[in-house]
Amino acid sequence: MKYQKADAKAYAKEHMRGIWAAALNPFEADGAFNEAGLRSNIRHWIDDLEIAGLFIAGKQGEFWAMSLEERKRNMEIAVDECGAKAATIMSASDQNVDTVLDLGRHAQNIGADYIVVHAPMLSFCHDRDEVLHNYYRHLCDNLDIGIAMWSHPDSGYLMAPETCARIAELPNIVAIKYSVPREMYVRLTQMVGDKIQVSTSLEDDWLRNIEELGWDLYLCSSPPYQLQTATDRRMHEYTQAALAGDFKTAHQISTSLDPVRQAIKSTKPAGKPTAHGKYWQELLGQVGGHVRFPMLELTQAEKDATRQAFEGCGLRP
Repeated sequence: MKYQKADAKAYAKEHMRGIWAAALNPFEADGAFNEAGLRSNIRHWIDDLEIAGLFIAGKQGEFWAMSLEERKRNMEIAVDECGAKAATIMSASDQNVDTVLDLGRHAQNIGADYIVVHAPMLSFCHDRDEVLHNYYRHLCDNLDIGIAMWSHPDSGYLMAPETCARIAELPNIVAIKYSVPREMYVRLTQMVGDKIQVSTSLEDDWLRNIEELGWDLYLCSSPPYQLQTATDRRMHEYTQAALAGDFKTAHQISTSLDPVRQAIKSTKPAGKPTAHGKYWQELLGQVGGHVRFPMLELTQAEKDATRQAFEGCGLRP
């Protein structure tokens, strides 16, 4: 690891910045993991788009459909390709805490920068504060790597800001990906100050959060490599302008991306977000590939509509 456990918070505050993207994993038609395709995508994301960090083996990567060995291999490929040019945060999320610890130790051993662990499903549990604090404390007690919390509706509940702020006191809790309504992450940001990095995955709010909340980390989803090409890096440009305090320029650039955002949103079937994301990657010249069961593939009609919207959105190839 690049830091000692006691220095995890300080290290993340210095290095966990900029635009981080959550990687979709390319799978073959027979379900095989396309390692070469992932490596090609990572090289493009880092070398051409200058993405600062990658979120690996998360929900975007269909981790729930991957074996434990595949998830570990997913991590290894990312560390190998990112090298010193970009950072990594590995999803160690799982309902089984021993699996979480196994993945967390693997991330430590291969030189990953951080791990992220989402709040577990808690059946029959309504007073969650102590349970969740105990859960993340157990992870901190048994791992040295910096850990990011992750709260999203798929857990069946959202972690309260007060609970997150309490967990943020633990020694190697460094961040949270807080996929919640804005008023919740605003409150948490105010509660924790600069103790940990607070972020959410909605690109629509990224510029506003830099300007109003002083955020400097986008953690993270697929827009960084779906809204940009090697010659059209407007998300990168508006981010750099905003971080430099030039919000007038940042807003002008960000607004110019509205047709691209609309093209994606208007053609994404509600039940096929992953397949749509991968097809959009293919239209951009990246490796998209197939989804794994039980996720659904796009129909030809859905692909045709997406391609038509893509060709008219103004994203420069």
